[in-house]
Amino acid sequence: MKIKEVIVVEGKDDTVAVKRAVEADTIETNGSAISEETLKKIAHAASKRGVIVFTDPDYPGRRIRAIIEEYVPTAKHAFLAKEKTIAKNGKGLGIEHAKDEDIREALASVHTLWNNEEPAEITMEDLIMAKLVAHPQARQRRTDIGNLLQIGYTNGKQLAKRLHMFGITKQQFIEAVQALNQEERK
Repeated sequence: MKIKEVIVVEGKDDTVAVKRAVEADTIETNGSAISEETLKKIAHAASKRGVIVFTDPDYPGRRIRAIIEEYVPTAKHAFLAKEKTIAKNGKGLGIEHAKDEDIREALASVHTLWNNEEPAEITMEDLIMAKLVAHPQARQRRTDIGNLLQIGYTNGKQLAKRLHMFGITKQQFIEAVQALNQEERK
């Protein structure tokens, strides 16, 4: 099951559980102290592909949902019943404890299939030519391009995936690299 929307989860363990159950991209809020940068990333993802908020069925999870819903009213929501998220030892609750079939069922009612079978437009060669990998200033340039395109910072391996995840076209990428190069010349 491949999901078009980006799924918003609370943490790394939730990402692991979601990716075990379905093929999807995720954004992690890293708990209920959700940052402005994360909210901007979620809003950007919502404008490009849509987002599904999939948080734990507890107070912090509901709080995160409410914050995102206020910031991104178009966000879709997937829910799991509390009893489906309880850890096997009974000491813990969260999406990370859910069975794969329960995760798929929760997401099935809200997702839109992502049928983009086209290969990513932006290749590793493009990233090298743009001095975003394998270059002494690559890290700073990735930070700058992430800010320009509103996709956040990534390491060299993840950049192409993030560009594809947010639907950045080759033309948008070229324009951002040109703007970055102009800014550096000043």
